This record gives sequence, C-alpha cells and structure tokens, in this order.
Amino acid sequence: MIIDKLSKRIKERSIVCVGLDTSVDYIPEKMKEGKKISEYLFDFNKEIIDSTKDLVACYKVQIAYYEACGIEGMIAYKNTLKYLRDNDLIVIADVKRGDIANTAKEYAKAHFEGDFEADFITVNPFMGYDTLEHYLPYLESKEKGIFVLMRTSNPGSKDIQYKDYHGEPLYYEIGDNLNKMAKDYMGECNLSSLGFVVGGTQTENANTIRERYENIMFLIPGYGAQGAKPEDIRVYLNKFDKGIVNSSRGIILHYRKFDDGENNIGKYARKAVEDMRKDIYGE
Repeated sequence: MIIDKLSKRIKERSIVCVGLDTSVDYIPEKMKEGKKISEYLFDFNKEIIDSTKDLVACYKVQIAYYEACGIEGMIAYKNTLKYLRDNDLIVIADVKRGDIANTAKEYAKAHFEGDFEADFITVNPFMGYDTLEHYLPYLESKEKGIFVLMRTSNPGSKDIQYKDYHGEPLYYEIGDNLNKMAKDYMGECNLSSLGFVVGGTQTENANTIRERYENIMFLIPGYGAQGAKPEDIRVYLNKFDKGIVNSSRGIILHYRKFDDGENNIGKYARKAVEDMRKDIYGE
C-alpha cells in the first residue's frame, strides 16, 4: 500500500520532502545553453534528484511552474515524474484540484494514470466533500493516495479556515469529516492513504491537531523560505513517523549561496537536505 511505502521511506531515510518547484529563473544560464526548456528543466531536476534520493522520503512536484512554460514545461513535468517513478521514488503531484462530478473524474485520471501519473496528489475540499469522490477508487486500489488541504501555511488561511464553526475553527470541521473518510483507507502502518496538508507556519493548536488526527499522515509545507520553525514542526511529526516536511527553494536554490554553486547544484542541494534533517531532528 502506498502509505506503507511512504511510512517505510520516512523511517529509512527521513521526513524530508524535496519540492521541485522549478522556475526557469532558477536555472543557471550555463545549463540552459543549447537546450530546450523541457531539457534544461528536467536536467536541473535530475541533478537534484540524483544527489538527494538516498536521504529523503519523497518529492513534491508543483505543476504550476511547468504549466507556466507551456508544452515544453509539461514535457519536463512528465519526464520528471517518470524519472522519479522509474527510480522507485515516491512522488507527490502538487495540483490542488478541487472540482466535482465528471471534471473531478478526469482530473483523477489525468494525475493517477498516463503521462502525468503520480503516487499522491494534493486536492482542495472547499467546494464540498463530493470533490473527493472520484479519487477514492484509486485509494481503494491501495496504490495511490491524496493529501487534502485542511489547514494551510499561507497568511490568508485565516480568511476562511479559522472562521468560527460551533465554537471551533472551521478547519476542525473539515478535519473531522475527512478523518471519518480516512478510516476506510488504512495501511499496515496504522496511517491512512488520505492525508492532510497542515501548514508548518501555523502553530496554533498544533498538539491538539496531532492528537485529534492520530492516524493521519501530514504533508507539512512552510519550512525554510516560509519561516516554519523546527520546534513547531516536530509537534506535527509525532515521533518523526506521521509527517513529511516539504522544502522547495531552500533546497533547490541552495547552490546560489556558494561561489562555485552553478557547477554544483546537486552537491549543495544535498547539503541543504542534510542541514534540514539535522535541524528538524535536533541533531
């Protein structure tokens, strides 16, 4: 089951999730020379993957950066997903789909099958819980999983997610309903293939959230460039076995801090991962 595979990777490698939010602006000019966009985006990703794959639980690929480059970008997206899966690495497609009916069915097919196949995808429940309906058969297959937005890391999350709902923040209502659904997709690791996105920058009620959703794997954005602190993130991780912590720019742009960085993108990405692991584990 995919959640068991992820749980095992966390224990074997770490809680780190590398975010391949790869903008064309992040690529050194020397790497771009004589290449198409699809080629140099993929080459950049490949160097980071090859240099970090033994240290991390998974990779999260944010589709917007590739969509922004048109067909060439989507070729790089496809090739990046394929390379990850061909190397038996776990990939989360960060697509945040949130539609209903046949549209949702097609989104599920698009990102769980074919050219853009991923192991997990991110989804948005704010149109209602019927937005999840067409992803659930893939969870039943035990080969796929989803991370559903529950409480996000952006400042604007307070505009909706924190609204009072019967004396509690609305995000608890969302989490409680998702938690009921999640029980149908449990792995041997006692975690569900239906996980939550829980922002690391928002620390209110962190202990309560972790205790309330004890069988849920958390995907935790916000570390690094967004400012989430390791001591806060540790609460969501339980005993470092119930969450993955994403960092994107802090890893893939780490090379820019060094004079020889443009020739050592992978080397410095690896260093960033090593530093992140030490920081979060408190080593």
